[in-house]
Amino acid sequence: MNDISPKERLFRVLEKKTVDRPPVICPGGMMNSATVDVMKECGASFPTVHHSAEAMERLSSSVQTRTGFENFGIPYCMTVEAEVLGSEIDFGNEECEPKIAKERYEFSRDVPIHDVKKLVKEGRIEAIAKAGYEIGRKNPDIPVIGSLTGPVSTAASIVDPMTFLKELRRDKENANRVLDYVADFLIEYAKVLVESGFPVITIADPTATGEILGPKMFGDYAVPYLNKLVDGIHALDTPVIVHICGRLESVEKHLAGIHADAISTDAMVNLKNIKAACGVGTVMGNLSTFALQLQTPDVIQRATEKLLSDKIDIISPACGLSTTTPADNIRVMTETVKQSG
Repeated sequence: MNDISPKERLFRVLEKKTVDRPPVICPGGMMNSATVDVMKECGASFPTVHHSAEAMERLSSSVQTRTGFENFGIPYCMTVEAEVLGSEIDFGNEECEPKIAKERYEFSRDVPIHDVKKLVKEGRIEAIAKAGYEIGRKNPDIPVIGSLTGPVSTAASIVDPMTFLKELRRDKENANRVLDYVADFLIEYAKVLVESGFPVITIADPTATGEILGPKMFGDYAVPYLNKLVDGIHALDTPVIVHICGRLESVEKHLAGIHADAISTDAMVNLKNIKAACGVGTVMGNLSTFALQLQTPDVIQRATEKLLSDKIDIISPACGLSTTTPADNIRVMTETVKQSG
């Protein structure tokens, strides 16, 4: 089995089949793996790269070669969806990823419902799809992973987030209307990516945590809208990985109810325990991004070996990497996993 491709290995894990070793990946989006040193080496840097299919292709290919991750991951931020839906974006600089500069709407009731089939023709979506198509065409054995921002986080990126979170209690009708609209848009966006050759989709929903929502609203909002999105992507015959930020103690009972093919978590979560106690079949993570940025190679190697000994299904950074993370440190992680096979 040592000669299986990275794409087949990832598919086998997501299908709960036997593999020789875990895949080691970094899916993009919130878990962006484009670092400053790689950008300088390949001549494709933030912020211009966010708008160019050719630059995205060049940067993603360089990241994969330099770090050893067994995938390509685009885009490099969590603002693509909010930009299309009307929010103002600050595209940052070489060391800073794009962020929301100003949400488009003050209240959920202000959000109009547009045709989602037309929306996916706007913003950066076409460039992202084109970049993924070209990368996949040239590298058929390495998966191109498309990263989406989850429904709750996207909604809180177009409506003032403090207001929106209050409206989950005070104006449930309009909050649900916005979440339905956002989920429909995200399904249509995922369809564009899948049709462009992205064989796996990841969803990161950092606003939808137990710490922010509490266990009841996590169950009332995060789970059903994540599942609406996941089910829509599954209908495209495409596997889905969901990343949940923060501590999970308060929402552990909900994890098995998420329809994803794998659950990814932050570094503070004991993935071995989550897998054993919560009925989560396949888990991904969760090497500390602070360790990858700041620690020595021997510390990174030992941390990776711990994840391997815990039989974590997919090895990855726990959350978003700093753009100043040394590519050589990331390489220690990926090589440690590959040698385990």
